[in-house]
Amino acid sequence: MSASVKTTCPYCGVGCGIIATPKPDGFLAIEGDPDHPANFGRLCSKGSALGETVSLDGRLLQPHVHGKPATWDSALREVASRFAKTIEEHGPDSVAFYVSGQLLTEDYYVANKLMKGFIGSGNIDTNSRLCMASSVAGHKRAFGSDTVPGCYEDLEEADLVVLVGSNLAWCHPVIYQRLVAAKKARPQMRVVVVDPRETATCDIADLHLAVAPDGDTALFNGLLAHLVESGLINKDYIETHTNGFDEAVEQAIDSTHDLPEATGLPAQQLAQFYKLFSENERTVTVYSQGVNQSSGGTDKVNAIINCHLATGRIGKPGMGPFSITGQPNAMGGREVGGLANMLAAHMNIEDECHRELVRDFWKAPGVTTKQGLKAVDMFDAVADGRIKAIWIMATNPAVSMPNASHVEAAIAACPFVVVSDVVNETDTVRHAHVKLPSLAWGEKSGTVTNSERRISRQRKVLSAPGLAKADWWQLAQVAQRMGFEGFDYNNAAEIFREHAALSEFQNDGTRDFDIGGVKDISDSAYQSLSPFQWPLRFSEKSQVRMFANGGFFTPDHKARFIAVTVPARRHIEGLLLNTGRIRDHWHTMTRTGLSPRNSSHISEPFCELHPVEALKHGINEADLVRISSLRGSVVVRAHVSARHRAGSVFLPMHWNDQWASHARVDELVEAHCDPVSGQPSLKDGLVTVRQERFSAYGFMVSHERPLTHELDYWALAKCEGGWRLEFALREGSEWAFQRGADTTYQDASTGDLRSLWFQDRALQRMVFLSSSPVAASRSWAAEQLLISHNEPAKRFMLAAGRPPLDQPDKGAVVCSCFGVGANEISQLASNGCSSIAQIGKACGAGTNCGSCQSEISQIISGVIHEELVVAAE
Repeated sequence: MSASVKTTCPYCGVGCGIIATPKPDGFLAIEGDPDHPANFGRLCSKGSALGETVSLDGRLLQPHVHGKPATWDSALREVASRFAKTIEEHGPDSVAFYVSGQLLTEDYYVANKLMKGFIGSGNIDTNSRLCMASSVAGHKRAFGSDTVPGCYEDLEEADLVVLVGSNLAWCHPVIYQRLVAAKKARPQMRVVVVDPRETATCDIADLHLAVAPDGDTALFNGLLAHLVESGLINKDYIETHTNGFDEAVEQAIDSTHDLPEATGLPAQQLAQFYKLFSENERTVTVYSQGVNQSSGGTDKVNAIINCHLATGRIGKPGMGPFSITGQPNAMGGREVGGLANMLAAHMNIEDECHRELVRDFWKAPGVTTKQGLKAVDMFDAVADGRIKAIWIMATNPAVSMPNASHVEAAIAACPFVVVSDVVNETDTVRHAHVKLPSLAWGEKSGTVTNSERRISRQRKVLSAPGLAKADWWQLAQVAQRMGFEGFDYNNAAEIFREHAALSEFQNDGTRDFDIGGVKDISDSAYQSLSPFQWPLRFSEKSQVRMFANGGFFTPDHKARFIAVTVPARRHIEGLLLNTGRIRDHWHTMTRTGLSPRNSSHISEPFCELHPVEALKHGINEADLVRISSLRGSVVVRAHVSARHRAGSVFLPMHWNDQWASHARVDELVEAHCDPVSGQPSLKDGLVTVRQERFSAYGFMVSHERPLTHELDYWALAKCEGGWRLEFALREGSEWAFQRGADTTYQDASTGDLRSLWFQDRALQRMVFLSSSPVAASRSWAAEQLLISHNEPAKRFMLAAGRPPLDQPDKGAVVCSCFGVGANEISQLASNGCSSIAQIGKACGAGTNCGSCQSEISQIISGVIHEELVVAAE
């Protein structure tokens, strides 16, 4: 076995440290790094399963030009010549880069340098525009810089933690577990969750505010007005370190005359929240996508920051507004100017002094003088022909962008499309004229920055497969072939040194981002670099918190209160669409889809409907439903739940055409953007819902990947030993997979059909067909692919779809870390395990990442409630 390597997780913005050890079978053994200050050894279910995602199945391993395999030289020459010709004929703004928070900082840096410094256009934007742009804009309006003032420790030291638009338990599980542990150690700590849905995070909430969509601004404007009227503001801090207070307060008071109507919350809950905020000086307000992904996201951010500035609760232990990012290197991309409206090292395109500084440092006379096109506008420009060549790196905009079908059509019609990716087929890659094979996580080397401004190393664990190359190398090679100097890098350490040197260049404390303390780092020191927070100036220690004593990066060094207007409540015809993530999958599943563990919890696209809406529309649990907007429609499985507001429907954003037939959720979403940040609103579209009828419904497990082209509806997932498939057929549809079965059983009363295929002792395929959604134990059926079936006479018993009475059925997987099912947990609860800790001790469930603890708690509560009812009877 090869030596272990300390590296960093490639999923969310927590930035967990990982120890990865190559195994003889080519996969990796994964454990949390106990020395990394982000996670101290903890990992979530996704991070724990990383070792299962490094197979070469579906990998892009060679450059392709116009559909044919090519050498790197010919592919790079094609990219360079086509971009150069397009620029010569149509100008620099006729080309664009669309990049990703999956890139390492060194990749991001070279891409930004090439586009903004040498091509001379601002047309480089990133999928972080969909994630954190409103937070960036809010920071810059308030602080003069894109600075997160605090750190993770503040969540543990706070007496009150307010989580706004953040399902921390599922989206940032390691931080959630740190918060759970802190609350257990200090029971007096209080947690408030502000979210239209009752998510898993609400399990630790002392107060859940099921705020109306876009009611956040009114909630925090009302809080600011309450603080002023109650005499709870910090006058010294306001007078010494801020501007604009009176205007912000006047607007807040004017816009909060009917707070219950504006927020959708009872007056009693509002009073309770305002009392908690007033009485607990050590307050951290954590916000994420539920705030940012809004047409008024920047105002929401500033409404939150206003309350912290008014009370001086910023930059001190246990205090501050805290933006938690969605991607592993969203912040690293921001540091190097990955957004279309920024320059490298947190400098501003509109600032002539900043442009001159960058021009001198890069020796690039053609530095862009204006902002480029932000993501939505960029793909509109691709669609209407203004952009004639685009290079897309490490992202899948045909799935993740709003109005996704329009974006895919734009990419398909673009005269020249380059895609750098690790996989051979995605909804975006299939339209590329040139496909460039990139290194995946575990193969590449560089840095990422997490949500608390902590820079960590991602290190190479595995050899580069095929002809895959680092993204920075691809960019540098194209730059050289276009005739640009300053791109002759030999390794990532050289790029990092240049990045650090630029951050310090003519800075002298005038800009927040400064890592000049590592500008002279050697290659060997870079390889062993320990995690650190910025700023890290020369001969100074890393700065953990900022702004406790002012020192903002505005011209007068004072923070700015921003007067924000509360949007009017809309009259909604139809249902409000809310999109988001689920526990064990990530973005568009190009990585998590490879792991059976990641699909064991939820394996099929679904919608979450309130019982009132389900009854109104005649929808039952597990029905297939069609959800439609003016832009398109999806077909997903219905889950009826009272854990969110009536009048809305929740859809996860992960599935795409590689994993399901009709599940690209962003096809439904209109491209409405925040006017300040340009971030699209992904949580307030209008949709309709109806039951989608089929003549037959099916479920299948198979050793081989099933063909799906004959199916009218399908959703595919990896399982141990093979694949599992949900499907449905319309009247008259033919399906060949049921032919030639070794064992077939048909229920005479229902017509349900069960077919099984064997090879020697191994089950090759098992298919269940029914006139209604199939009732079968999915986890048990998948396990049969791994079992030797020695007695032919007993094979027909598999057609029952569940284990014999003398064998336990673990039920749907709840804990994917240890493969523990709902029935197993229920049985333990019936046998006296009345707490999550006792369940964990008995079977391990909930003891690793903890993101399943909410479901475990629900199961325990259900068993106890049932026993009480029986006892009462």
